[in-house]
Amino acid sequence: MALLIAAAAFAAAQSPAAECGATLCYADNLAPFFERLAATRRDSGEPVHIVQIGDSHTAGDMITNGWREELRRRYGHGGRGVLAAGRPYNGYLTWGVTASQSAGWQVNSIFGSGYANYGPPIGISGFSQTVRAQGETLGISADTPDQSFDRIIVCALKQPGGGSLTMRIGFETARFDLDAPARRTECRTLDSAYPQLGASVTTLDDRVVTVTSFATMRKAGGVTLSNLGVSGSQLVHIARSSDEVVAAELAAYHPDLITLAFGTNEGFSQQLTAADFENDLRAQVSRIRRLAGRDVPILLIGAPDANTRTRSTADNAGPPSPCPDPPGVSSGSEPWYTPTLLGEIRQRQRRVARDMGLGFWDWNAAMGGRCSAHRWRNQDPALMRGDHVHFNQSGGAQIGRMLFTDLERAAAAYISR
Repeated sequence: MALLIAAAAFAAAQSPAAECGATLCYADNLAPFFERLAATRRDSGEPVHIVQIGDSHTAGDMITNGWREELRRRYGHGGRGVLAAGRPYNGYLTWGVTASQSAGWQVNSIFGSGYANYGPPIGISGFSQTVRAQGETLGISADTPDQSFDRIIVCALKQPGGGSLTMRIGFETARFDLDAPARRTECRTLDSAYPQLGASVTTLDDRVVTVTSFATMRKAGGVTLSNLGVSGSQLVHIARSSDEVVAAELAAYHPDLITLAFGTNEGFSQQLTAADFENDLRAQVSRIRRLAGRDVPILLIGAPDANTRTRSTADNAGPPSPCPDPPGVSSGSEPWYTPTLLGEIRQRQRRVARDMGLGFWDWNAAMGGRCSAHRWRNQDPALMRGDHVHFNQSGGAQIGRMLFTDLERAAAAYISR
């Protein structure tokens, strides 16, 4: 009976009349991912790999870590996944592991103060790290034994005059030489016979070394969720990453699902139009598919609700309405508003998902719709920070559970058909 109910729910969610009546829409487009989940085991086979690319919501890892913990409980630990190399900025957060680096590295990023237009190429992490000195290090250590790993993958640039480095996991080491006649990206894998709590790379000379990403994995079973976000970024900024680097990394990391989580910064923009965002989104989805070399399932996470007290900021796609205060709460003389462009961005995300064969998760609807950020902030305990944009750990964990639950429901319905 339970399977029949689940199958009926899945069919209803896919029917034209109700295709976006639920928070998860067009779930059938994620079928290859559901099949991989159904086949995974805690102790056999390559781990299922999810890669999420996004803005500060992804970089802060509150939501993705909530989702990750649910996946670990259900399917087992597949490793921490892909990370930026080292610690690309102050406050860099990596739940489950701690990243480190020596002082000599210089960062390039797709957005922010670290962005250099003609700097070293960047891949899916949104950052690259470059050094010209011997003995410089990048490292990862597991915070607890259950976060251990037995595989590392390092992606770096091979180029004329490139230096050399040593990869280390536990007692295993390997030399990685980066001198080459022409520039290209290479990703190297180093395995350990037993789970380890630490891994590192160390430069061996004073020639140029550029590392674009660093991953810790398990060789068998479980699920890996990689969160690759750059605070303040918009979807258009991922176009600053190198096609060649991204293609090499996608081949090495082989994601089973790519999640794109943008829209908040776009929704606050005073220059962007919804039509421009839609064009950028279609172009980047096409680019990711081309660089992946296969039709990898893609899930769009629709922009969540977020609020501002500056009415002129919220008036970016039509006049905003003030958010009603929850019972017992008074905003005073300055009410909160949801930027009107946020809703327009979300509608374009939904349309692109429908047209291009993607999944779509309505984060805004899961929260409760317009002005829900004001309610989440004023719950006891609060689930959002005081800016009404970013989530605290409790709120992020709740969003992660919501997304996990919707995907599990859709996967069960698909598999049972």
